[in-house]
Amino acid sequence: MKKRTQVSVITISIIAVLLLIFGAKMFYIIKPGERAVVFRKFGTGLDKDRILTEGFKMIAPWNDMIRYDVREQKAEETMDVLDKEGLSINMDVTVIFNPIHNKIGYLHENIGPDYVSIMVIPVVRSSVRAVTGRFNAEEIYSTKRGEVESEIIEASRKALAEKNIDMKDLLIRSIILPEKIKAAIEAKLQFQQEAQAYQFRLDKEKSEADRRRIEAQGIADYNRIISASLTPNILKQKGIDATLELANSANSKVVVVGAGKDGLPLILGNN
Repeated sequence: MKKRTQVSVITISIIAVLLLIFGAKMFYIIKPGERAVVFRKFGTGLDKDRILTEGFKMIAPWNDMIRYDVREQKAEETMDVLDKEGLSINMDVTVIFNPIHNKIGYLHENIGPDYVSIMVIPVVRSSVRAVTGRFNAEEIYSTKRGEVESEIIEASRKALAEKNIDMKDLLIRSIILPEKIKAAIEAKLQFQQEAQAYQFRLDKEKSEADRRRIEAQGIADYNRIISASLTPNILKQKGIDATLELANSANSKVVVVGAGKDGLPLILGNN
């Protein structure tokens, strides 16, 4: 019994020593926002399709676990590019991206942990240069800036997706032109805005003139119709109606029928 106890103690001690020696290589905590893959040195090599998610993990001590941060990341880059006329333009861009979660094994196999400097930045630089080379400075700086940005995003996103990287967005932070070119473009834009404002005022005044002309035409048509319908008999009848209304008022008066001009009633009051 005593011998068995000694064996148990020795066994536990050996296990404890092994845990102390290899524990750091056996037990892992994968944090939120991380994913990992295992490299089996004496087995199948890199297990690209088995992705370890967050939580407590245990692997054989002779294997390696490789972590990847799969949260959204950003990289900022300043570069000199040429427009389609060969003019040099300085651009600041920000790219937002993350590794495709279930493809980090392939990302690690093909590129590795330095994928940002090896792949993301070169791809973005190449896309920016390719797209800006199809536009002139004025379009890049103002009139088609949104279109330029969209084309850069589309080109970069497609190229990075093929490398197991998901590009979320790309923003052009600033565009710096040679001072003379910038001043010329801004002067042209100001002139265009002033011309548009002047044209707007002309259109507004023309609309108001058309409205007044239509209103005046309507009044003229109304008066013409009324004039054509007022015959002498109708006018006499209206005069009689008006006289009778006055006769019914509270003031004292004498109505002499047929004594007025054109045979209209004549009203004689006490005033």
